[in-house]
Amino acid sequence: MILKFDMIQSIALAVLVLLLGKFLVNRFETLKKYCIPTPVVGGFIFAILALVLKQGNILEFEMDTTLQKLAMTVFFTSVGFSASFRLLKKGGVKVVIFLLCAIGLVVLQDVIGIAVANLFNLNPMLGLATGSIPMTGGHGTAAAFGPVMESAGALGANTVAIAAATFGLVSGSMMGGPLGNRLILKNNLKSNKLEDYMAISGDVSMVDTTNVGKPLIENNFNIAAFEILIAMGVGTVISNIFVKAGFTLPSYIGAMLAGAIIRNISDSFKSFDVPMTEIDLVGSVALSLFLAMALMGLKLWQLADLALPLFVMLFAQAVLMYFYANLVTFKALGKDYDAAVLAAGHCGFGLGATPNGIANMTSVAEKFGASPTAFFVLPLVGSLFIDFFNAGIITFFMNLLI
Repeated sequence: MILKFDMIQSIALAVLVLLLGKFLVNRFETLKKYCIPTPVVGGFIFAILALVLKQGNILEFEMDTTLQKLAMTVFFTSVGFSASFRLLKKGGVKVVIFLLCAIGLVVLQDVIGIAVANLFNLNPMLGLATGSIPMTGGHGTAAAFGPVMESAGALGANTVAIAAATFGLVSGSMMGGPLGNRLILKNNLKSNKLEDYMAISGDVSMVDTTNVGKPLIENNFNIAAFEILIAMGVGTVISNIFVKAGFTLPSYIGAMLAGAIIRNISDSFKSFDVPMTEIDLVGSVALSLFLAMALMGLKLWQLADLALPLFVMLFAQAVLMYFYANLVTFKALGKDYDAAVLAAGHCGFGLGATPNGIANMTSVAEKFGASPTAFFVLPLVGSLFIDFFNAGIITFFMNLLI
């Protein structure tokens, strides 16, 4: 028996899944500790239920994903608006160095993923699905690129990418604190800052220093929605240009680039406002809905034949992150206290998401002292810039493999 949901019913079900995830995250401290997103919790539970019902020949679910694609595009468009090159310039040398470190990790994650997949004679796209797509990119990028890789012939790539992103969240959170602790003690590093730790504590997931602390303004929601829609429309033209040039890429890339163009025109000419507080909020809601619907559609039964290869590929990514943070990130950033804190944060952000990197740095700073530099640099790179470079590198590898 197949139970079909139209697009309105599908998104309504996604909201219920979100609420379930929120309830469980609030109930279980472990989920909070590892910063597991509420859509991931609720979505995986639904996916497991779907697996049990399918394997028992009881029921199958069929969702209309029209609004899932819309929510995905809205979210990545909001990310595009965050890419202010004025902020990159303001961040100084350490922002540029850390961005280069993050780009280097992205390339190595994809190379290693493809290489291990080839060892098992698997479609190299499945290796890419355990590379920078779920690791540096996180669940949002995984859910966006997964269907693209499946359409290119990599059966199960979407499920593999989502599973890898979840592994990354947990492993990155577990690795970062101990790594930072070891670097600080081994090198006898001290915090150079005497500021109260409260100055840097708190939940930071998207940092734009021009908007921090600003209240929500009702009329700005109209402006935010209109600017996002305009960017999405312009983005379809940009995406079509790429497609006609022979590139395979997710549909959101053009909209993300259009958002960045609009943001930087605003920064340069001051002829109109870009209300980032409201744009970020609209993007956050869209991301939650997009992830919930993406995880609800996971086909977990496709992982059965990939258990051993998937374990090896994910283990290889964890090992890469550990040595890269020690030997590249820490040394490139100067081998000082801020570098050690950023190395800890890079484990969370390079395997999971920016909030996980922040959580890692918070645990280190609570023990050894404040590092305002690290708390400025990582969110700026992790939330505003790396998505552009990651998307470009992933697109390069995908087109190389097709």
